[in-house]
Formats: sequence, structure tokens, C-alpha cells
Amino acid sequence: MHGLSLFLEQIIRHYGVLAIFLTMILESACIPLPSELIMTFAGFEAWQGNISFTAAVFAGVIGNVVGSLIAYYVGSVGGRPLLSRYGKYILFSEKHFHSAEYWFAKYGAITVLIGRLLPAIRTFISLPAGIANMKMGKFLLFTTIGSAPWVYLLTLLGYQLGGHWSSIDQHTSALSYLFAALLLVLIAFFWWRNRPAAHRRNDTH
Repeated sequence: MHGLSLFLEQIIRHYGVLAIFLTMILESACIPLPSELIMTFAGFEAWQGNISFTAAVFAGVIGNVVGSLIAYYVGSVGGRPLLSRYGKYILFSEKHFHSAEYWFAKYGAITVLIGRLLPAIRTFISLPAGIANMKMGKFLLFTTIGSAPWVYLLTLLGYQLGGHWSSIDQHTSALSYLFAALLLVLIAFFWWRNRPAAHRRNDTH
């Protein structure tokens, strides 16, 4: 992971927003690049004044959407046979794909939204959506809404940590699960708050 971290640092430092955009495309197209490292380092670069914070977030979200569209298209056109035949060339994770497929089969299209907040599922959820021929408009909407808070919070974390950014490198997995838990708690809270008042009263009795 350390070598990959150095590689991502170097290309983002040299190519800025373009590198953020392209690496997030790859990550969302099921290439195993950690968005936790990409976007937190982008936040660190913004803290140093090398790039705009807003531009970094925008590039991350758009890259995520574009990469997800690529994965969606692969699932829609090639399906399982294509993944089985060529997945090994991009270090495709069969295990993570099966997890994403299970979630999509169980919960349907909403998984594209919620799945963006879950480790491993986040990267591969576009494939079963494409295989199931989920409506493109809904896929784009859910992907954008699900990706934006994840990208923003990672970038903000890198910005706030500043010179201590490098400590994230040893804790990317834990960070991913922590953020996922926090985001899901927030979603549950806002869902509960926006329920009809009568339902909320019933829940408290």
C-alpha cells in the first residue's frame, strides 16, 4: 500500500485536478485504487494551496460518476461472461463483486445510492446495476448523490489534517468503515426526523 500511496501522491502533486479526475474514474471502474488515499491527499494539496478545494471535490465526484458509468456499461453489455474472462487483467475482485450483486438483488436500485457509502460494495455496485439494466437516469442520480458526501468528507479530512495527512496511509481500511458508519447513521437520523410526526411519536412510546 505504501508504494501505491507514493505513486498517487506523485501524480496528484504533478497533475493536480486532472490526476484526481482520472484516478477516481479508474477507482469507480473497478480498478483497485483506494479513493480514501486519492481524496484525502487531494484535500492535503488543497490545504497547501496547490489546488482549489472545490475543484478537487468536483473532480472527484465527476470522476466517480464517469467511472461508474463505464462499469455500468461493462455490466450492461458484457455481463458476467466478460467479467469472468477479462476481470483478472484489472485485478477484479470476484468476492467484492458477489457482495455487490447480493446487495443489489436483495434491495434493488436503492443499493446504488446506499452502496456508495459501503467499503468494497461502493466500487463494484455499478456492475450488477448494469447487468440488471437499471434505468440510466436513476443510476446517474443515485450515483451522484451517493458519491458526493463520500468524496467531500474525504477531501475535507485531508484538508483538516494538513501536515498530518500521511498518518492516514496506515489506517485506510479503518477510515473507510468509520466514514461508512457515520454516513449511514446520518442517513438514518435524517430519515427518522423527516418521518410524519405521528410515526415519530409512536416510535418513542
